[in-house]
Amino acid sequence: MGQKRGTPAVEPGKDAVFAELMGLRGRGVADGEVAIRGRDPFFRTPFRVGETVAATIAATGVAANDIWEMRTGRRQRLGVDLRQAAARLRTVDYSQARDAGGAFRNIPIPQVMSEMLKVTQPWRTRDGRWVLPHFNLPNLKARVLGVLKCDYTPESVRAAVSQWNADDLEEAIAAVHACGGKIRTAEEWLEHPQGKVLAAKPVVTVTRIGDSAPEPFHPGDRPLSGLRVLDLTRVLAGPVAGRSLAEHGADVLMVTAPGLPQTPEHVRDTSHGKRSCFLDYTKPDEAERLWELAEGADVFVDGYRRGRLAAHGFGMEELMKRRPGLICVNVSCFGSEGPLAQRAGWEQVAQVMTGVCHANGMLTGAGQPKLVFAPLCDYTTGFLAAYGTMLALARRAREGGSYYVETTLCQAAMLVLRQGFVEDFSAAPERLTEAEIAASYVLEPGTAYGDLRTLGPALEMSETPCNWPHPTPKLGGDSPAWMPR
Repeated sequence: MGQKRGTPAVEPGKDAVFAELMGLRGRGVADGEVAIRGRDPFFRTPFRVGETVAATIAATGVAANDIWEMRTGRRQRLGVDLRQAAARLRTVDYSQARDAGGAFRNIPIPQVMSEMLKVTQPWRTRDGRWVLPHFNLPNLKARVLGVLKCDYTPESVRAAVSQWNADDLEEAIAAVHACGGKIRTAEEWLEHPQGKVLAAKPVVTVTRIGDSAPEPFHPGDRPLSGLRVLDLTRVLAGPVAGRSLAEHGADVLMVTAPGLPQTPEHVRDTSHGKRSCFLDYTKPDEAERLWELAEGADVFVDGYRRGRLAAHGFGMEELMKRRPGLICVNVSCFGSEGPLAQRAGWEQVAQVMTGVCHANGMLTGAGQPKLVFAPLCDYTTGFLAAYGTMLALARRAREGGSYYVETTLCQAAMLVLRQGFVEDFSAAPERLTEAEIAASYVLEPGTAYGDLRTLGPALEMSETPCNWPHPTPKLGGDSPAWMPR
């Protein structure tokens, strides 16, 4: 796949990912400060999924450590176990709730999600290529079915897709503002205009876009104590970014509207440590309340396509004008530049567009494109966004300024592709042992979902262990207000 320009000449995998991310930070790390334990494979895929996500989580720890050093003059020891990091890509497989008898039982995947996964797969087209139409969320599902004019079953979708040429179907799905993509090889993606745009960018960008006075950190016993984060994201990368910031002590307030479609299992598992409120920015009085929150925020995270929030008055320039020093963070599938910037996307779309799905199918012997079941793009993108956010906060404290942080699902896929492949993955465990699970569980009593047991944060920090300041909240269950600093 080739080495990214400017990346140190190190072995592929966790070392290369960590070196690339430290290069964006622009500082070295002392020997012995960071320990990333373990090697792939964890999942039955040729990709170095565990190594990539473990190194990315470790990078978030270094960024938090930088802020801790600014606060105290001390640095902490950091650790990440690869198996634990990889397992966090499938937290839904480990989440438990009490049954009527008081015993903890695994929470089953909702039937609607199970059905969606059966049809959101690569299907062969008339011209011998493959296209994945995406069916998650009712509104997007209806649009794709309107294009295909078929029933919501694997057999019907397969037959409908077979009547289309791949490029025509990809464009038809995009024309109705739905989601899907043609399966490409990694080489085809790098020749695509959007692939070229993303390949020329760092995997996460931190850009100063306005001037303001330096803002020292508020007193507190955590790296992000006193910092306020508005989280206007859904499913799945953006919420992971917000949850990662909450793990270091930030006050993270999720903002959504009552009618917006959600996937409940992901809301549950990516909301630990946050609070949640309802505000509809299309209603003037609620938009004004959102502005009041934004003016008191340090970080504004959104997962919308380019121009969507600006159309409702919450564009980045207006946000910076009303709150100088704000860190604006955008998480998307394709980024804010290039011919596909207006398109929405999901984990599966990023895999098929960039070459992950094609290579996984060929190297696993499937004989056709095959998705990597673990959502490697979503979670890696979320950790990258948290990393970039903390780099921006440190810069703001040192030199002032407003910052724009951006990362994409496709760039996370490209990061994984750059690491090459493991040779023997047929016996990979894909799941933690019972002893590892028991040691990692965090108990959250009395949540909106009952008593929960779930995998806690994977990052280890010697002085400020990562934790969630609040149990996973009821969606919309908190008032739209900041906590006292």
